[in-house]
Amino acid sequence: MSSSACPSPTATPGASLHFELRCRECGKRTPNAARSFCEECFSPVEVVYDLDRVRRTFTPEQIAQRPTNMWRYSELLPVPEGYKSTLPTGFTPLVTARKLGAKLGLNHLYVKNDAVCFPTLSFKDRVVSTAIAAAKRFGLETIGCSSTGNLANAVAAQAAREGLKAWVFIPEDLEPAKILGTRVYGANVVKIRGNYDQVNRLCSQIAEKLPWGFVNVNLRPYYAEGSKTVGYEIAEQLGWRLPDNVIVPMAGGSLIGKIQKAFAELCVLGVVEPKPVKFFGAQATGCSPISAAVKDGRETIQPQKPSTIVRSLAIGNPADGYYAIRGIRDSGGWAEDVSDAETIAGIRLLAEAEGIFTETAGGVTTAVTRKLVEQGKIRPDETTVACITGNGLKTLDALAGEALEDVVIEPKLAAFEACLEEAAVELV
Repeated sequence: MSSSACPSPTATPGASLHFELRCRECGKRTPNAARSFCEECFSPVEVVYDLDRVRRTFTPEQIAQRPTNMWRYSELLPVPEGYKSTLPTGFTPLVTARKLGAKLGLNHLYVKNDAVCFPTLSFKDRVVSTAIAAAKRFGLETIGCSSTGNLANAVAAQAAREGLKAWVFIPEDLEPAKILGTRVYGANVVKIRGNYDQVNRLCSQIAEKLPWGFVNVNLRPYYAEGSKTVGYEIAEQLGWRLPDNVIVPMAGGSLIGKIQKAFAELCVLGVVEPKPVKFFGAQATGCSPISAAVKDGRETIQPQKPSTIVRSLAIGNPADGYYAIRGIRDSGGWAEDVSDAETIAGIRLLAEAEGIFTETAGGVTTAVTRKLVEQGKIRPDETTVACITGNGLKTLDALAGEALEDVVIEPKLAAFEACLEEAAVELV
């Protein structure tokens, strides 16, 4: 199990915080600190809130008066009261996907488009925002991460903005665009000869030795809470209603559980009407430990060695895999995986139908959505949300050789008319 308490001072100053850490298994509560596991049973810890206290200020009417970014939900994020971020991350579009829905046979399909999340075009900007808030509260001056790409971009960018030192650890075969998109911010980038799981183990060891805040290691409980804002936004953008189905790409498995947690908190607070929501997990067949467990009826993860072009989801031993499995089953949902060829087809389908260019993880989500409809697991008249978590400009190499050949003509009208004739298009 990854992670630890770093050797720097970690107690939260002040006693006014409305949140604390709680073990996900034994329930033991502990003060806020840079740690990710319970000292009693060594199970993961998560952030819990005083919802009675939150209830006073968390209403649709009050939220509507706030800036349109993730911080409009600050009462349900692990930040002190009155916390002000200078980074307007989140509140990405919930796109009505009529053309894609028609192609798939769905009447009420929406795309939650974090391909345009600020500042680095992926949902990881959300989680890094809450992790950095925690790092600053704990007095940490250096932050780091183990990453399959998007997280590296987000950590580097936000560290630069906040004046923190950044150390980013990545597998050496990461997509060139994601490596460049990290280096440009001045972060220290360390390539590891190994896969993500090996990179993460090294970061866990470093977190034990140095007074650094690794966003997805010793700051993981705070980092993961940023994912909840995807769920809050979906509910608000649907008119403070919950959907029937949510399809979520899975790497470490945290996002799917945090959207569930967001919906549950909104129900407890009376902001939305409770209703069953089915959650569906999407993975690449070449790295599908969570999907395989769900389909096999297992409650435990059997680690896999990644072999897929979908590097952003290539985590063979997912930290939150067990909780993702449990959340999917409890909701009545399912998990599926698709091949690399199906992933590319999913990227092109989403782009051609809705004008949204997604990275390979989004191709997985789109292709899995199609497969779930074909299997009858999602019905045509249900309200369905597909989560797109990153931008296609980050994985251009995945489409090499896939684009149609360009037409080159002379700068003459006759040449263009011949081009139209060959394409069987009439001049109008």
